[in-house]
Amino acid sequence: MVRDGYFYSAGCLLAAVIVAWLTAWLYAVPLLLLGAFFLWFFRDPERQIPTISGAVVSPGDGKVTDVSVVSAAGTSRNRISIFLSVFDVHVNRAPIAGVIRDVRYQRGKFLNAMQKNSAEENEQNIVTVEGDGRTVIFKQIAGLIARRIVFNFKVGDHVACGERVGLIKFGSRVDVLFDRDAAIQVKPGDRVKGGATVLAVLPVKEPVHAGTAGEREAH
Repeated sequence: MVRDGYFYSAGCLLAAVIVAWLTAWLYAVPLLLLGAFFLWFFRDPERQIPTISGAVVSPGDGKVTDVSVVSAAGTSRNRISIFLSVFDVHVNRAPIAGVIRDVRYQRGKFLNAMQKNSAEENEQNIVTVEGDGRTVIFKQIAGLIARRIVFNFKVGDHVACGERVGLIKFGSRVDVLFDRDAAIQVKPGDRVKGGATVLAVLPVKEPVHAGTAGEREAH
């Protein structure tokens, strides 16, 4: 359970008590139901993190709405977009293990997260993670209802694959951008789970060794 759920639920419970005291318990029922919804919404289930080399896991629960190729910072990349409804778990997880190289918060609109232009125009948090010679970018994008994006790490921090990194409150979207040589494992319409579903597999890059002086002379 994300602690925010307790805060929201406690507020609803307090309001229900006040309403019941001033009127009758019947009028407090909607507030009690809303409090129960908050407890359910902010659930944070454990997930089995895949151990496949080169795996890019989903940063969130939801439905894949788009698999396409886009240009990001002058580089052509695969992009997978995932829509999170109010009924999905909204805890976000790191798509790969590595070091956070950049975190950029972009203010913007609150368009329906199902719209394609929401990826560029909506308020969002853009995170760049580098690991095993690969760079993966993922975006926490606010939706029509969402008004707050939470990210708990900073530049230079290490994250594990599938580790909890933040939260988007209520309906929202996450985008994942990665190299074109990846083998994509999902398609539009698929349901995915944060930290558990493999979106794509990147070919593992072998480390480059300088070799000894003798070896260099032999070549």
